[in-house]
Parts: sequence; C-alpha cells; structure tokens
Amino acid sequence: LSLKDQFDNLDKHTQWGIDFLEKYAKFVKERIEIEQNYAKQLRNLVKKYCPKRSPKDEEPRFTSCIAFFNILNELNDYAGQREVVAEEMGHRVYGELMRYSHDLKTERKMHLQEGRKAQQYLDMCWKQMDNSKKKFERECREAEKAQQSYERLDNDTNATKADVEKAKQQLNLRTHMADENKNEYAAQLQNFNGEQHKHYYIVIPQIYKQLQEMDERRTIKLSECYKGFADSERKVIPIISKCLEGMILAAKSVDEHRDSQLVIDCFKSGFEPPGDFPFEDYSQNIYRTISDGTISTPKQEGMRIDTKTTVGKAKGKLWLFGKKPKPQSPPLTPTSLYTSSTPNGSQYPIFSIEPVHYCMSDIKTGKPRIPSFRSLKRGTCMSLVSYYFSLQGPALEDFSHLPPEQRRKKLQQRIDELNRELQKETDQKDALIKMKDVYEKNPQMGDPSSLQPKLTETMSNMDRLRMEIHKNEAWLSEVEGKVAARSDRRHSSDINHLVTQGRESPEGSYTDDANQEVRGPPQQHAHPNEFDDEFEDDDPLPAIGHCKAIYPFDGHNEGTLAMKEGEVLYIIEEDKGDGWTRARRHNGEEGYVPTSYIDVTLEKNSKGA
Repeated sequence: LSLKDQFDNLDKHTQWGIDFLEKYAKFVKERIEIEQNYAKQLRNLVKKYCPKRSPKDEEPRFTSCIAFFNILNELNDYAGQREVVAEEMGHRVYGELMRYSHDLKTERKMHLQEGRKAQQYLDMCWKQMDNSKKKFERECREAEKAQQSYERLDNDTNATKADVEKAKQQLNLRTHMADENKNEYAAQLQNFNGEQHKHYYIVIPQIYKQLQEMDERRTIKLSECYKGFADSERKVIPIISKCLEGMILAAKSVDEHRDSQLVIDCFKSGFEPPGDFPFEDYSQNIYRTISDGTISTPKQEGMRIDTKTTVGKAKGKLWLFGKKPKPQSPPLTPTSLYTSSTPNGSQYPIFSIEPVHYCMSDIKTGKPRIPSFRSLKRGTCMSLVSYYFSLQGPALEDFSHLPPEQRRKKLQQRIDELNRELQKETDQKDALIKMKDVYEKNPQMGDPSSLQPKLTETMSNMDRLRMEIHKNEAWLSEVEGKVAARSDRRHSSDINHLVTQGRESPEGSYTDDANQEVRGPPQQHAHPNEFDDEFEDDDPLPAIGHCKAIYPFDGHNEGTLAMKEGEVLYIIEEDKGDGWTRARRHNGEEGYVPTSYIDVTLEKNSKGA
C-alpha cells in the first residue's frame, strides 16, 4: 500500500530487473566463449607438441620425454574439463537465464497491462464525477440568477404580474434542474469514491503483489544461476586436481640416471678404444747401411713388416683411400676381413674391431701431418668407420652393418618378435586341432578336411619361424661371444698395460689380439637343409604319467586310440578342457582317449617313455 501511487516507478524497476538478468546472461555467454577458446587453444598446444612418430619408431624414450608426454596428456584432459565447464554453464546457466527472461517479460507485460486498465477505469470514473460536478455547479449558478431576477421583479412596483409569474416559473425550473444535477453529482461522487477505494486497496495491491512475486522469483533465479555458475566449476575440480597430480607424478618420474643409461645403451658400439701407438724410431736411417736399404727384404722374411721402417716404405699400403696392396699371404682384403657366409650362401660384413684397426694401420703407415696421434679424438676413428660402412650398401639381414652392441640389441628384439609370432601360430594350431576334433565328433558342424590346408599352412609357418629363430640365435651367440672376448681382452689389456705395448699385424696395423689379425668366413652357420632335417626328425613326446582304462573304447574316429578295459597307457598330453587326453601304447601307437574312461596318474619329473 505504501507504493500504491508508484506504478510508474515499479514499471521502471521491473524493467531494470529484466535488463540486469539479460546483462548477467551476456556475461555468462562471454565466459563460456572464453572457456571454449581456452580449451581449444590448449588442445592445439597439445597437438602441436605431441610426438609425431610412427609406431615403428625406436627413438629412445627418456624419462624426461615420457614425463613431458604424460604432462601433455594430462593437459589435454584438463582442456576437456574446461569444455565440460563451458557446456555445463551453457546448459545450466545461460540457457536457463534466456528461457526465464522470455517468460519474465511476458508475465511483466501482462501485470502492467492489468494495472494500466485499472488506472484507466479509475480515470474514467473521475471524469464522469467531474462532469456531473461541473454540471451541478453550472445549474446552481443559473438557479441563483433566476432567484435574483425573481426577487428584483417581485420588489419592483412597476413590474407587471405576468413578469413576476414568469420569473417565478423560471426560478422553479432552475431550482429543479439544480436538484437533479445535485443528485447525479452525488451518485457519481459516491461511485468514484468506491472505485477509487477498490483501485487503491484491492486492484492495485493485487497487481503490485504479483509484480513483487515476479521480481522476487527473478532474484531467486539469479541466485540459483550464481550457484550453478560456481557448481559448474566446482564439479570438475576433483578431475582437474587429478590432472595436476598426474603432472606432479610425471615430474617425479624423471630419472636422470636412467636417461644417462639410455644414452649409453643407445650409442654404445662395443668398440675398443684405440691402443697406444708404437714408437717409430726414424733415427735408424742414419745408421742403416746401403745394403739394408732395400724395400723387399722385410717382406721376404716371414711376411712381417718392421715398425721401424721409413715412411716411404709404408706409402704403398694406403689402399682404403689410395693404392691397393699386392696380394700377399695371408691375404688382407675387405672380403677376408669383413665378410662371412649366410645360410643361403651370400656374404655379409661382420662388424668387429678389425675395420678400426685396419683403418688405423693405414693411417699409421702414412706420412704423419701432426706431431702426435695421441691428440686424435675418438671421433676421427669413428668417422673412418662410418665411411667404411657407407660403402657396404643397405642394412643387412643379420645387422652386421651395426656396431656389436647395437647389433646384439637388434637381434634380441627380432628373436623376441619371432617368439611371439611362433606362440601365436602355436595357439592357432592348437585351436585348429581342437576344432578338427569337434568336427570329427559332430560332422554336422563342419567338414574336418576343410581345416587341413589351414593346419598345414600353420605348421609350415611354425617351421619357418623356428628356422628364423635358430638362425638369429646363432648370430646372437656369435655377437655375444665376440663381445665377451673383447671384454676379457680389454680386462687383460688393462692389467698388463704397463708391460705389453701391443703387437703389429702382418700389414703393420696395431692390434691387441693376434687372432683378430686375419679372420676368414665363420663356419658356424648351418645349411638350411640341416634345419629341415632337425624339424622333420622330431623325437616323440615324453610321457608325463600313465593311466588305466576303466571302460573299453572302440576308437573308430581318426585320431582316437582304441583301448580295452584295464589296459595301461602312457599319458603324453593332459586334458585341455575338451574332454580328451592324448595317450600312447607300449608299441608307440598314439591317439586321443576320453578322459572320463580312464584313471589318470601324473608323474613329476618324468623323463619320457
């Protein structure tokens, strides 16, 4: 009631409330756009710095790199949570605000129209009352004029009786009309007062109450939206905390020692460091006689070159970058030094320490251009080795183009992969055998002979994989033997470093092992036919127990073994869940018998039949 005369102000206030609601909705919309752009930029950032490697890439995975990739994954999840925040705000806050704003406008318009109609009706009642009042006032003035005219004529002695009667009639008429207007004015006044009371005490308060409720609901809705705005952020806090914890764990997982070991394993070549250079006494030329100055004399005596010869004598040996030496015994050619035979008869390089010594021997026999070779760094030798292997062509099957340690790792990885493939083929063979048994028992389910081609192919793949594994294991054993030999040689060299200064190769190159001076093709690789004979002549499976037949079994189906009641058989393969056990008679006949027909006794540490 205190605001019954403030309709216009209430109109402005409700409009301000709706404008404020829409203003907050606009704020939420811009916040959603910020969250979406932030999430998009984070995802683009993660995509930009994510590793772009093929699945076969074998780049060393350092712990610092793995931690960074884990941080990128966590950051990508964090970006997803920002998208969840934006989606929740858009659905729960912004969308609700826009719908409520539309409903609020409609409701406000309706209430204001009711208030204006009530005000218009009250104004109409006031105009009617005012008109009747003015008319009553006008008639009263006319009646007063008529009374004054009558009194003047009645007091005038010169006035005729007719004039007096006429003035009296006019007075009576005006008086009567004044009385009627008075009554109408009184009725209109009473009606206006009643409508006014109703307007200010019933109609307007009701409209104001509805507007008040509407405004309070608007305030409540804003409060709920404020809460929903915060809840949208609070809901993802646990997941965001997990993302941040994941980043912290990734940071803690960085292991500098492991990274250093990865660097060592990645670049470890297995080469021995170059040995000490021998002292070359050039002063002997001063005391050499003319008869001893021939070049052919040293080579004709045991094929051994003295390290104290002149530089001119050694110039003819630089064949790697210059002139090729003449054939001598024992021959020192790249083929005899670096090649070996594969099972198919081809030759491949054997990576060992010889290329280094061979290159170094050629360098040492040339004319020195620096005061001392001790100032040479390891990179000089390795660059020569790299140049040598660049002449060998593409990567070889046995990885002989790699340093010993890297070759060993590659061979071990290939053996592991072949073993996994062999296990898959073995499982497939077992599944095919079981399926074939099921088809034999239930011919309506399928034709057993249809599985024979697939079974034959699987067995062929298994034989091929076994041959590959055997071949790679032979190469691995060769590499491991060389590495172990080098390790023992390095250990003995360290012990006798002050006593033994090394030995010269037949071509003048320095080496620590006389066995490494001349190497022929290794004879340890077997011919492929030997592998075929090995797998064709497999021994029978060993017995793992024995059994006694409880019931007789005919064994008409192919692959089954007939037995009599009480017969004792060897067990060579347990029941794998299909209800059949593989057994063998004393005469070597094998087959499957029903597990429920026999009494099985398994033996530990059985060595076969």
